[in-house]
Amino acid sequence: MGASLIPSTTIFKVLFLVLNSLWYLPELANGSGITRHYKFNIELQNVTRLCHTKSIVSVNGQFPGPPIIAREGDRVVVKVVNHVQNNVTIHWHGVRQLRSGWADGPAYVTQCPIQTGQTYVYNFTITGQRGTLFWHAHISWLRSTLYGPIIIFPKKNVPYPFAKPYKEVPIIFGEWWNTDPEAVITQALQNGGGPNVSDGYTINGLPGPLYNCSAQDTFKLKVKPGKTYLLRLINAALNDELFFSIANHTLTVVDVDAIYVKPFKTDTILITPGQTTNLLLKAKPHFPNATFLMAARPYATGSGTFDNSTVAGILHYEPPPKSSPSAPSFENLPLFKPTLPPLNDTSFAANFTRKLRSLANTQFPANVPQKVDKRFFFTVGLGTNPCPQNQTCQGPNNSTMFSASVNNVSFVLPTTAILQAHFFQQSNGVYTTDFPATPIFPFNYTGTPPNNTMVSNGTKVVVLPFNTSVELVLQDTSILGIESHPLHLHGFNFFVVGQGFGNFDAKKDPSKFNLVDPVERNTVGVPSGGWVAIRFLADNPGVWLMHCHLEVHTSWGLKMGWIVKDGKMPNQKLPPPPSDLPKC
Repeated sequence: MGASLIPSTTIFKVLFLVLNSLWYLPELANGSGITRHYKFNIELQNVTRLCHTKSIVSVNGQFPGPPIIAREGDRVVVKVVNHVQNNVTIHWHGVRQLRSGWADGPAYVTQCPIQTGQTYVYNFTITGQRGTLFWHAHISWLRSTLYGPIIIFPKKNVPYPFAKPYKEVPIIFGEWWNTDPEAVITQALQNGGGPNVSDGYTINGLPGPLYNCSAQDTFKLKVKPGKTYLLRLINAALNDELFFSIANHTLTVVDVDAIYVKPFKTDTILITPGQTTNLLLKAKPHFPNATFLMAARPYATGSGTFDNSTVAGILHYEPPPKSSPSAPSFENLPLFKPTLPPLNDTSFAANFTRKLRSLANTQFPANVPQKVDKRFFFTVGLGTNPCPQNQTCQGPNNSTMFSASVNNVSFVLPTTAILQAHFFQQSNGVYTTDFPATPIFPFNYTGTPPNNTMVSNGTKVVVLPFNTSVELVLQDTSILGIESHPLHLHGFNFFVVGQGFGNFDAKKDPSKFNLVDPVERNTVGVPSGGWVAIRFLADNPGVWLMHCHLEVHTSWGLKMGWIVKDGKMPNQKLPPPPSDLPKC
């Protein structure tokens, strides 16, 4: 099913229709395992939000971008043509990319960028996943406008492990800047301070009625009484975790990061940048004579500034027939608003994440590594770099520049793609393989901060033999204040086997790990002032980035790389790069 040019104001109406006429689409009605072709033209498009019109980088002139729709087992081929002056890459967030690391997308990690006038064809197969993922740019801050949903249906004749919904609706959260986000991060990196925050959040590209001059730019969901709807939530925002709730309605969580979970009911969810969550919404049995706000606002834990605003859409019910004297007009109905948790409600965040459990049944097993070959302990958090000579910086004490690190190593992007250097055994001058498995200088990670906040800088990776079972503990630090960090691992899903507050205790905490039905994810929030433990099997050869999905922290260097060597069998080896792989 090729992507076509659809005006940005109607793209999600079209997607809504597509998802609800699924069984009438010839390509989706056929058996699984087919190839689906898309064409992404990277081009400029004028878009107006919050009374500001600006030219944004878009795919096919759409904002948000077009959906990728497929079934589990399908091959997806996306031809990306760059018509803008910016260098571009696209990442298919959460797609496992089994032996297709050349298609993963992070700039200077698995590929050089697609330059102006160039074309690159991303080619990958969706294996063992069904649910919601998303695609986005993976270079600088272009993700602010270059993003869209990936909708993965089960194989034909394989039902959901829950009642089939009446309709399915994508809900994508984003951030909007009245200025150019590329200029925002460029200025911040030059002066060493924190970047300007966004001017608003969006739902499916629309800010909603709580922002100035945005009443007409409001996402509206119309439902029928008694029907069940599957809401496919995606957090594509750059820098903020979000609470989300619908007034006077209960939501049932059934899937996260394209993996089914044990269903549970909640009034509010937490979703970090990079995460997806599928929810069942059961509409009220009768017309309620009211409309309802659906709202999202930040979960903010750091000491820096953030966009303290609320994005809202409207849920309204299909009214009784016009002939009924009781049928009110939509505008005259009372509007109910949800109550969201406090901005820094870390207790809610911890309790919500603990409810997430894998189905762990015969059809959908939780293949948690029971034995561990390699253990790692990574500290994550903010730090500083020295201010260049003869320059005034806006970082801490006005004499340093903000930085971020893993095990005190702030990642420096090379000028050659790491995967290419690895494949052709030309790592010299590109990267080193001495990333520390544990902090070089242990300290009280969540206690009194150390006096020295400086980080080291380098392009360092961890090398793993094929099929290594890994346990990784990610520890938040208080060097410049405790803060939650959503960590995303490319190329793998992992199991969240434990989490807690304070410093991880290697003697006591592992005994409490859940090795039976832990949630399986690709992005996890490291608790503010705490730790999280994950396990995964390194069964995917290639080079894989792990990074904070708060874009500002990624820009400051909170990322590192894993190299998984080829296995011995032909189907365990990374194939050569495609002939059109961009060159640096």
